Amino acid sequence: MKTDFKFSNLLGTVYCQGNLLFSPDGTHLFSPVGNRVTVFNLVDNKSYTLPFAHRKNISRIGLTPQGNILLSVDEDGHAILTNIPRRVVLYHFSFKSKVTALSFAPSGRHFAVGLGRKIELWHVPSTPDTNEEGDLEFAPFVRHHTHTQHFDDVRHIEWSHDSRFFLSASKDLTARIWSLNAEEGFTPTVLSGHKQGVVAAWFSKDQETIYTVSKDGAVFDWQYVAKPGQDEDEIMDDTDMQWRIVDKHYFMQNGATLRCAAFHPESNLLVAGFSNGIFGLYEMPDFNQIHTLNISQNEIDFVTINKSGEWLAFGASKLGQLLVWEWQSESYILKQQGHFDAMNALVYSPDGQRIVTTADDGKIKVWDIESGFCIVTFTEHTSGITACEFAKKGNVLFTASLDGSVRAWDLIRYRNFRTFTAPERLSFSCMAVDPSGEVVAAGSIDSFDIHIWSVQTGQLLDRLTGHEGPVSSLAFAPNGGLLVSGSWDKTARIWSIFNRTQTSEPLQLMSDVLDIAFRPDSLQIAISTLDGQLTFWSVSEATQVSGVDGRRDVSGGRRVTDRRTAANVSGTKSFNTIRYSMDGSCVLAGGNSKYICLYSATTMVLLKKFTVSVNLALSGTQEFLSSKLVTEAGPAALLDDQGEASDLEDRIDRSLPGAKRGDPGARRKNPEVRVTGVAFSPSGTSFCACSTEGLLIYSLDNTVQFDPFDLNMEITPASTLAVLQNEKDYLKALVMAFRLNEAGLIQRVFQAIPYTDIGLVVEQFPTVYVARLLRYVAAQTEQSPHVEFCMLWIKALVDKHGAWLMANRGKVDVELRIVSRAVAKMRDEIRRLADDNVYTVDYLIGQANSKAAQAGKEPKTIEWNANGDLEVKALPSTQKEVTMDDILVEESEGEWIGLE
Repeated sequence: MKTDFKFSNLLGTVYCQGNLLFSPDGTHLFSPVGNRVTVFNLVDNKSYTLPFAHRKNISRIGLTPQGNILLSVDEDGHAILTNIPRRVVLYHFSFKSKVTALSFAPSGRHFAVGLGRKIELWHVPSTPDTNEEGDLEFAPFVRHHTHTQHFDDVRHIEWSHDSRFFLSASKDLTARIWSLNAEEGFTPTVLSGHKQGVVAAWFSKDQETIYTVSKDGAVFDWQYVAKPGQDEDEIMDDTDMQWRIVDKHYFMQNGATLRCAAFHPESNLLVAGFSNGIFGLYEMPDFNQIHTLNISQNEIDFVTINKSGEWLAFGASKLGQLLVWEWQSESYILKQQGHFDAMNALVYSPDGQRIVTTADDGKIKVWDIESGFCIVTFTEHTSGITACEFAKKGNVLFTASLDGSVRAWDLIRYRNFRTFTAPERLSFSCMAVDPSGEVVAAGSIDSFDIHIWSVQTGQLLDRLTGHEGPVSSLAFAPNGGLLVSGSWDKTARIWSIFNRTQTSEPLQLMSDVLDIAFRPDSLQIAISTLDGQLTFWSVSEATQVSGVDGRRDVSGGRRVTDRRTAANVSGTKSFNTIRYSMDGSCVLAGGNSKYICLYSATTMVLLKKFTVSVNLALSGTQEFLSSKLVTEAGPAALLDDQGEASDLEDRIDRSLPGAKRGDPGARRKNPEVRVTGVAFSPSGTSFCACSTEGLLIYSLDNTVQFDPFDLNMEITPASTLAVLQNEKDYLKALVMAFRLNEAGLIQRVFQAIPYTDIGLVVEQFPTVYVARLLRYVAAQTEQSPHVEFCMLWIKALVDKHGAWLMANRGKVDVELRIVSRAVAKMRDEIRRLADDNVYTVDYLIGQANSKAAQAGKEPKTIEWNANGDLEVKALPSTQKEVTMDDILVEESEGEWIGLE
């Protein structure tokens, strides 16, 4: 089995903190998810996560006006420059301070960052696409100049349309106007008058008006007018003019404070998000309210508008919500929310197209792997869900919860159709489903018994007793014959629940059992125990066949509160979850650490270790702690040094009187990195893991589909025909024809390829064009007279790219249906033609025999021979073979009759 799995996507988390960005064309949305960035394609309904990862959570992201370069900055000011089309990291850089605002100029030549109370202007790093010489600089980041006139953190930076000026809004109650370069007659201007910190400031489309919005919900209109007491006739030059407030508006949201705002100059739309989860849409400059909507139970952290002004994107970090709203039709374009509590378990659907996750928030979410979106959420459970499993047929899902119920879900109609409960109130911690889907078993930490129900009737069938401690794990054999249970009493038991005697075979272990996994052939089980051991047992003989000590492999990462080093700390040296690969050759294991271990089940060798997170915002990702971060009040990471910017903001100020940096007695706790569940996909080409940051997917094939002719090459119809006729490079000519997308040229190249070279061309054909080629061949099958030629193409595509077509059924579903329809139509036409020909031949033979009988000649007969051809038979003296290509019947008088 291949082991070179690489990170391919992150599901389960759609927004954490920071700002949202629309692409220049407005079809893609960039969202920070912890220390990574996820891109949502709002047109094709897909998403993907960029492969890089920061060492802290991302606080700000910026995108060039061309949409090809992304600049992401984490909480410590470390920046990563990324090429979006190629998904490649170009450069790492540190601003050496926390970045509070980031904005690219419309010209694409400069960007401005707010570093606390300081503003820095930088040149945009050039790439081979923007650099005329085509060379990368040694130091891509070059500072233009710095402004330090603000007295508090800069919250927002907005550029003018001509990129000559920009606005900055700060918590010091002011907004300021700056110029990129020295402008004659211009001096930086302060716009003061707000009573609370300014959240944002914008230019109008004509740049004659400036709008500023403050935290208390005040909107000020500023215009460049004459100074007070001076008539317009007396104005001689710009010294007689100044920016003044010409109008004031207020949101009036009943005590709720303004959290974020966005403005669209072309349509004069102002969007404001408030701390009570309500957003309002207003038309400026008259401040006409278009509508308001409550979209969240918690505060809205960020809002942005796409270029056309049609879509509004909202992010709420408290519940991890991401919404895209089309205000004209008042409908959702995107509505996603991750689990807002720790995920506990996951399972792949039998077809490998979906993943089901369960969490402590009592919700069950079904994720589509192809799109990356959550397609349905079940909320019937009233407490944390601890286990989930599919029936073998794949349309029924079972879940166990701490609320004392096991539920069965129909994933076709999306409903709960069975609920199983015990006679007394129990909190179920593990569950297993018989492969036939007729029996479900569950264990609890409150009881030492195993409960078994009938799925058909919902009745409790039996309670299996024998364990002397809480049941921690259950697993049915894939062949359905046995049930294995693991307990904290340091034993695992093999139950024959379908036999009359219902005997159990105990397996004695050295420590508490944490998890059990069956090998797909049902002949071996793997057991993980609290002492970090992985033991492998023969099911038929109930004996241990091998084992591996995983304590040193899984341990790693020191928490802030740990008194011991990472190598000696307890609690991270065992595997809480283990799973076999589909072929049974490997075992995947994860626990309360940042590592996932992949072992060989035959040689007991550690094949590979995967690090699930490098995010220092999580506890347990560092190997060593720095003593300089320990203060008199304890570790610095546990102290609340944010003051009013902490979670207590807008609720109640509980800091000590006079304390500027919060309460030294207050403590905050970072979430710990851990892996609560792992699973292999049914195809064996990927696996996923439930971690603190979300649902991580590791895949063997995570390469971006690369079009070799997307580069700056001269592709014309003339060059395509030259490659076809002169070089005889059929593969290159066909790809160039598809790149130009001219129907006549594609048909000419397609028909010029010899049928003997079809297999070679298809084998090397780029997968990015396979779907289009499949659709084109299907259309040619219906239209073209070259039936066998098209069938050879279809056969070659299925043979050479069958694995890719299976893995991407969602992408090529339409093309496969077109091919199926074309082949079925051709089959029916050939069958009808053959039937007509048989009847015609029978009639003509009958006529020939009647004439032969009248003339006293020998009669003839017709039948199918072993090769599938029509054969005319007479007496042994004369015999004539007739094929389907040219069926001719020769009469005794020398006349020829042609058959259609």
